[in-house]
Amino acid sequence: MHFGALFDWDGVVIDSSVHHDRSWTLLAEEVNKPLPSDHFVRGFGMKNQAIIPEILEWTEDPEEIEELSLRKEFLYRQIIEREGITPLPGVIPLLQLLNDHDVACSVASSTHRKNIETVFEMTGLGEHFAAIVTAEDVTKGKPHPDVFLKSAAAIDRIPERCVVFEDALVGIEAGLAAGAKVVAVATTSPLDMLGEAHLAVRSLTEIDWRVFNGLFRNA
Repeated sequence: MHFGALFDWDGVVIDSSVHHDRSWTLLAEEVNKPLPSDHFVRGFGMKNQAIIPEILEWTEDPEEIEELSLRKEFLYRQIIEREGITPLPGVIPLLQLLNDHDVACSVASSTHRKNIETVFEMTGLGEHFAAIVTAEDVTKGKPHPDVFLKSAAAIDRIPERCVVFEDALVGIEAGLAAGAKVVAVATTSPLDMLGEAHLAVRSLTEIDWRVFNGLFRNA
């Protein structure tokens, strides 16, 4: 059975943390709401539908949450379209390597689909991915495993034959809960905090075919 690769997006494929942080700040100024000083760290990897009521404590009204979420992502896209964005080191070579070995690749992210499609248009990364599963496609966000389960199904793979690439702690938890192999990338958390994953690396430049295939050696 062929392998699959399920990529978280922000912090794994692109480094967009500064852009997302700024978009939350702009939104807070627009709606005159306070931002807790640790909001970005606490909410990293979570869906906006959880961040807004649970982390920011702005509102619990579903319609208002959706309106705020969409506005925040619009502000984010404005920032990256104005300033540009590039893939993280090792991303393109790894995707090419996996494509060459017939490993189907899917995005499995808590971000919005339009954000990913915007970056695809800007970078050409879309040619490497067979599927996209995003925040809009799941009811429960990470640390629930739904996004990875759906991503595996979207590329016709079972989770046990997939590798999840993640940087967020909630994403690592979700990948493990899905039954996949998890490679943690130390983009947003120190390497020594990523020990729950099957493998922790400083960047995707450390992943070659021997390393990828070796994750399944004793499976």
